[in-house]
Amino acid sequence: MRKADAFEFYRRLAEANPHPETELESVNDYTLLVAVVLSAQATDAGVNRATRALFAAVDTPEKMVALGLDGLKQHIRTIGLFNTKAKNVIALSEALIAHHGGAVPADRDALEALPGVGRKTANVVMNTAFGAETFAVDTHIFRVGNRTGLAKGKTVLAVEKALDKATPTPFRLHAHHWLILHGRYVCKARRPECWRCIVVDLCAFRPKTPAPKVPVPKEPRA
Repeated sequence: MRKADAFEFYRRLAEANPHPETELESVNDYTLLVAVVLSAQATDAGVNRATRALFAAVDTPEKMVALGLDGLKQHIRTIGLFNTKAKNVIALSEALIAHHGGAVPADRDALEALPGVGRKTANVVMNTAFGAETFAVDTHIFRVGNRTGLAKGKTVLAVEKALDKATPTPFRLHAHHWLILHGRYVCKARRPECWRCIVVDLCAFRPKTPAPKVPVPKEPRA
């Protein structure tokens, strides 16, 4: 995608949603980190349903360790891979207490050193909690980047680097939120809704998906 088109692409997304936010619910930086870890291979809505009661009672690493593995599992058992995720959440909570005074570090390398925290999770936390211009490439962003031509790449890291290069300065902070939401609700995996896409003329995807046909009501019989 040409630089001018990339600018216009983001400009339209920004105009439609000036202040995009993550759909994961949290009460502080720590619960955000936990929510992102739990969201791997799960929907934000499903994570939110499981964590509302949890975060109402547990909002620090110390409280999470006190809750314990079995207690945490009871809260998140509806989330996929909850056994492994519960172990990681307890372990990362212990690591935060031992190495960071119970605080979430504002450093990507330090975040990635925590159990269960990969590059994507670290990028989300760096962006959402600390305002860093990072690009957390999930399945939605990977698809949108490649499909539209905004940021092509065969790997998640390649798309992240392409986005870093292609995203103009005014849009870097919120870029990954705009792209996630666009992929989740418009540029869907199986059937992109091109007929209502605000950047359709800038997109390289072919052929464009037509609007679904509206059934014509039958004339009543005389």
